Amino acid sequence: MSTITVTLPDGSRQEAPAGVTPLEIARSLGRRLADDAVVARVNGQLYDLTRPLDSDARLEILTPRNPEALDVYRHSTAHLMAAAVLELFPNTRLGIGPPTETGFFYDFQRNEPFTPEDLETIERKMWELQKMDLPYGRVMTPKEEGLKKYSALGEHMKCELIEEKADDVFSEYTLGPRFIDFCRGPHVPSTSRIKAFKLLSVAGAYWKGDENNHQMQRIYGTSFFTPKELEAYLKQLDEAKKRDHRRLGQELDLFSVQELAGPGLIFFHPKGGMVRKIMEDWMRDQYLARGYSLVYTPHVARADLWKTSGHYNFYAENMFKRMELDDAEYQLKPMNCPFHILIYRDRQRSYRDLPVRLGELGAVYRYERSGVMHGLLRVRGFTQDDAHIFCTPDQIEQEIVSCLEFALDTLHTFGFDDYKAELSTWDGGASEKYDGEAAQWELAERALKNAADRLQMDIKLVPDEAAFYGPKIDVKLVDAIGRTWQLSTIQFDFTLPRRFELEYIAEDGKAHQPLMVHRALFGSVERFFGILVEHYAGAFPVWLSPVQAVVMPITDRNLDYARQVTERLAAAGLRAHLDDRSEKVNFKIREAQLHKIPYMLVVGDREAAAGTVAVRNRKHGDQGARPVEDFLREIQALIDARSVTE
Repeated sequence: MSTITVTLPDGSRQEAPAGVTPLEIARSLGRRLADDAVVARVNGQLYDLTRPLDSDARLEILTPRNPEALDVYRHSTAHLMAAAVLELFPNTRLGIGPPTETGFFYDFQRNEPFTPEDLETIERKMWELQKMDLPYGRVMTPKEEGLKKYSALGEHMKCELIEEKADDVFSEYTLGPRFIDFCRGPHVPSTSRIKAFKLLSVAGAYWKGDENNHQMQRIYGTSFFTPKELEAYLKQLDEAKKRDHRRLGQELDLFSVQELAGPGLIFFHPKGGMVRKIMEDWMRDQYLARGYSLVYTPHVARADLWKTSGHYNFYAENMFKRMELDDAEYQLKPMNCPFHILIYRDRQRSYRDLPVRLGELGAVYRYERSGVMHGLLRVRGFTQDDAHIFCTPDQIEQEIVSCLEFALDTLHTFGFDDYKAELSTWDGGASEKYDGEAAQWELAERALKNAADRLQMDIKLVPDEAAFYGPKIDVKLVDAIGRTWQLSTIQFDFTLPRRFELEYIAEDGKAHQPLMVHRALFGSVERFFGILVEHYAGAFPVWLSPVQAVVMPITDRNLDYARQVTERLAAAGLRAHLDDRSEKVNFKIREAQLHKIPYMLVVGDREAAAGTVAVRNRKHGDQGARPVEDFLREIQALIDARSVTE
């Protein structure tokens, strides 16, 4: 019998018979490891635990402690769900079923709609299959044979996928008597390894995400390694529903989407408009304080501009259709960068002029498909806090440091002290999908990494995930209930400076191409606004609140004094409102609480006589009576400090 050599992560080696499986190796290393094993990594690639090893290999056994293991676990749960659906509804056809950041989904084609009761039935069937300890079986199929098989079964979607993605011989996975699907894997060994899952919802989807294709039904679910983790996630989901910015936006009269105007277009109401003004004023003030020049650019441009930038061809499906005007074709702008480039190249630049930092809160328009729009988080018209930096190679590292400091200051100011950062690299360019020269990439990636190190940022490297035109750092905030949101991006660009032939005259008297960095911190004003609503559950800190205090007279005879108090607060710069309705004060307090107003100032005969206000805080309740000037000093201190606590 032939033998192979298996090299383990600690460098030790084992001789084993050819055909041994990673699971058998794990058992030889200890029962605990074998019981915890989810998937293997063989020669750097994920690999089924039950798949034989036929040659020498570097082997690592992955457990729940390895991040990649959760994707495999969730993908296996998606197959378990699909197998249950086929058992219950045999005429259903399978689409795709990938893992996601928070769970998994599977797309199904079925004449009848799935109901909430169906999801409960499917989940019960999944538990039946789980208890049967069914193995995930890997089958290798020649491409032509697979196409004939699926064509004979009328599985045209599978034929499409095989034509597009399969090698000459491709892998399929089986589970139970009816389930088989074209899949690269890998998977957990059997259904008994899946300990905690929940089906969440069903929604419409288009085949391969293309609205020109037929409609599918998508069932969403999630799974975790332990019931405790699942329970914690479901509690987070429940809390997220309470914080949903779409519901709170309506209840608090912050914004709306108007059907007559169209989907994905946001109308900010007066209260939402006030919060947005505060956000934008802070950002513009920071631009000026940090050496940026404010610019304003048009909403449309000739199609020729987008041809030069490359968007005309490479981004066309995300742009609104072209408009025929008198002199040319025009298009709404999907991004601001070509406009800032035109400002940069409007005159000759010297190395003494650099760095040039151009900043704008500019409206952009992107054609998002109807199925992906979501409140303020995914829209068709939005405002980017966009800046572009043009600099020399010896300036670039400090510019990146300044961008990262700006990003972290933005998060801290608005109440986010927890974040995650990722550096996406080209990984040496082996995938051949990147623009630019190796020296440019090395300079850019080194500058990004050095800047993060100088700020002692804990940053995760993400190989081969850079944009084709340059590496980037993404800063993701963590909100009040532990969710991660993509926010700030600092992105190198080697392509646009070349396309637009950007130059500066260096000290040697010759023309050189500047380095260009795209930088957005809010990401978009709309998205950041929505995140703020959910982070604070609509109860904005005092400095951001559209109404900071409401004055409530107990009776009509206290109305004159209430007006005087309101006018005094307004004169001091507070956003104060007088509630002069002929309602009981307890009713007014309840309404102010529902509208999440930070302070309620009740005034009656006693307060009018003493020149005081009875202060009530939305979070801490009755705070007692105090002179108006004392209250003003206290609330002004919170506002000046941009405090997120009360």
